[in-house]
Amino acid sequence: MEDDAEFFVKQDSIVRKIWGKADTVMFIFAGSAAEFALNKAVDWLYFTGKLPADPIGRLFSTVTYATAIIFADLDNAHKAIDRITSIHTAIEKGRNAAIPDWAYRDVLYMLIHYSVASYELLEKKLTAAEKEEVFDVFYRVGKRMHLKALPTDYTSWAKDYASHLQNDLVKSKFTVDLFKQYKKHLGAFRYYILVEVQKLLVPKRVHALLGFNKFSIMRIVIPGYKLSRMIKLDGFLKAMILPQEYKPRIKELDIV
Repeated sequence: MEDDAEFFVKQDSIVRKIWGKADTVMFIFAGSAAEFALNKAVDWLYFTGKLPADPIGRLFSTVTYATAIIFADLDNAHKAIDRITSIHTAIEKGRNAAIPDWAYRDVLYMLIHYSVASYELLEKKLTAAEKEEVFDVFYRVGKRMHLKALPTDYTSWAKDYASHLQNDLVKSKFTVDLFKQYKKHLGAFRYYILVEVQKLLVPKRVHALLGFNKFSIMRIVIPGYKLSRMIKLDGFLKAMILPQEYKPRIKELDIV
């Protein structure tokens, strides 16, 4: 076995376990899709037109970059992060404005929160040390992107994330339109499932801004879903969540 030091994320890390299962990754981006729709910087993705035109495709594009970083050796992980930076630099030049540093931090914060929340919903509670591992991976992504004012541990991140939820989110015309696009591209049934999943993952602030009610059918469904994984029926349920054309890409997310 190759030395762990050659990898961006250690081979026995909880982060690989979280991001190596398709259902957990799908839940991470279900939650992120809700919170990101409220972000005050979401207009940047409307500037390119790519997000509203193909929100599911954008999800898989983001997943590809995330897995490229988490499961790559150190050199290739750095190259993937640098490509992300390069893409955003090109967008900034096209708009003749800079994406605010807090907007980059917001995305990293979402990935930390929903990695923890999704794994705990579908698997088990994480220890303090495991949460620190999750934080550290995305902290190092942020450092490679030369982001400023990053918290240096999970506890300080949690405080900063709470502040972000209060200061950087607003329900806007982009929020409303983005949820319309989710429904358009997923269809009514899959959109319903998406929202029901989001209810269980998002922080209270996001829940309130989106006007979600407290009940989620997924509280009843998830115990059965966990059982379905034991008897290998989860592939059928995953196909119910995303359209048929994405089935091969869903399978590719099962890495561990």
